Amino acid sequence: MNYLTHLECGYCQQTCSADELHTLCPSCGKPLLARYDLDKARQEWSRDCLSSRKPTLWRFKEVLPVRHQQNEISLGEGGTPLLHAHSLGEQLSMDRLYIKDDGLNPTGSFKARGLCMAISRAKELGVREVVIPSAGNAAGAMCAYAAKASMSAHVFMPKDVPLPFRLECLSFGADMRLVDGLITDCGREAKKAAEGTDWFDVSTLKEPYRLEGKKTMGYELAEDFDWDLPDVIIYPTGGGTGLIGMWKAFAEMETLGWIGPKRPRMVVVQADGCAPIPRAFGQKEEFASAWENAATVAAGLRVPAAVGDFLILRAVRESQGTAVAVSDKALLAGQKQLAEDEGVLACPEGGATVAALRALLDQGWIRRDERVVLFNTGTGLKYPDTLGDAGSMTSPNP
Repeated sequence: MNYLTHLECGYCQQTCSADELHTLCPSCGKPLLARYDLDKARQEWSRDCLSSRKPTLWRFKEVLPVRHQQNEISLGEGGTPLLHAHSLGEQLSMDRLYIKDDGLNPTGSFKARGLCMAISRAKELGVREVVIPSAGNAAGAMCAYAAKASMSAHVFMPKDVPLPFRLECLSFGADMRLVDGLITDCGREAKKAAEGTDWFDVSTLKEPYRLEGKKTMGYELAEDFDWDLPDVIIYPTGGGTGLIGMWKAFAEMETLGWIGPKRPRMVVVQADGCAPIPRAFGQKEEFASAWENAATVAAGLRVPAAVGDFLILRAVRESQGTAVAVSDKALLAGQKQLAEDEGVLACPEGGATVAALRALLDQGWIRRDERVVLFNTGTGLKYPDTLGDAGSMTSPNP
C-alpha cells in the first residue's frame, strides 16, 4: 500500500498531481513536496512491522512515492549504523554522543538515499534520460542508479572536483562534462544542454523525490533511538535536502502516532568560505543570498545558493536550532579525529560536524549531558587530498 496523494509547493501551497512528471512549482518556482494520506496510514500501518522487513530504506515504502515494487531501483541503501562515539565523547565529557554514518551507503554517501528515490520514481513516470549538476557524490549516485535502471545519465561537474568522483561517473557509463566554475555554473550549463531534449533534471529539490529518500534518515534515527528523538542533530549542509527531509519525516511520524511533539534542535554547519545559511540565519532573512567567491576543501559544502534555502532556515528556526560556519582547518581536524578516535573514515563534510560541536560546546549552546547526533555524509576515500597529513597542505582556507 502506498499512501501518496499529491504534491504541494513548500512555499505557496499550490498542489499538483503526484502521477505526472513535475519539477518546480508552476506558480512560484519553489520546490514541490510529496504528501501522503497519513490519517489513513495511521489506521492501516504500524511501525511494529518494520523489524520484519529488510534493513533498507524501502521498509518505509508506505510513505515513499514509488507506487509499484517493480520500479524500486535499489542497491541496498539505507539502514546505516548509528555509532556511539565513546572515545570522542569521553574527550568532550559527553556520554551520549553518536555518529550516523551514511558514508556506508552504496556509492559511499548519503546521496544514494535521494537518488535511488528520484531515479525509481522517474522510471515509474517514463523518464529515460536524466541530468544533474553535482559537486561529486550526487553525480556518482545518480549514475549508479541510472545504470541499474537502464537510463542514460548526463553529469555536469566542476573541473576541480577530486578525481575519484570523475572516475566513478565514467565507470557507470555516464556522459560527463567538466565545467570551469562552481555547482551553480554547472546548473546553468546542464539547463542549457537539456533544452530541446527529454533529459529530466534531478538537481537538488528541482524534483520532489530526492527529498523523500533523504527523509528516511529521520525515520531511521527515530527507530534507532526507540522512537525518542535526540536533543540535537548536527548536519553538514550544502543543498540541505537531508535536513529538510528529516524535518518533514518528524512531522509525518507525529501524525502517524509514532513519536510525540519533541523535536531535535537542528544545526546547520557550513564552511566559512561558503556560508550562505549561517549568514542568512544571523541576519534573520527568509532566503539566503548567494555567497560570492565560494571556496572550501569540502566539495559538498561549496554550494553558494540553495534552492531550498527558505525550507532549511524554516526547519532551523522552528526547531530552535542554529547555523554555524567553521574553517577548513577545523573541519579537517574533525575529519582526522573521527578517523583516529572512532574508526570512521569520514568525508570533510562529516568532519565539519565535529568542529561545529566543539564551537557550540564552548558557547554553552549544547550541554554536555544532551544526546547529540553528528552526521557523516560520505566516505573520506573520495577525498584523498584531505586524508592523513595531506589535509594540512591542500586546504584553501587554513
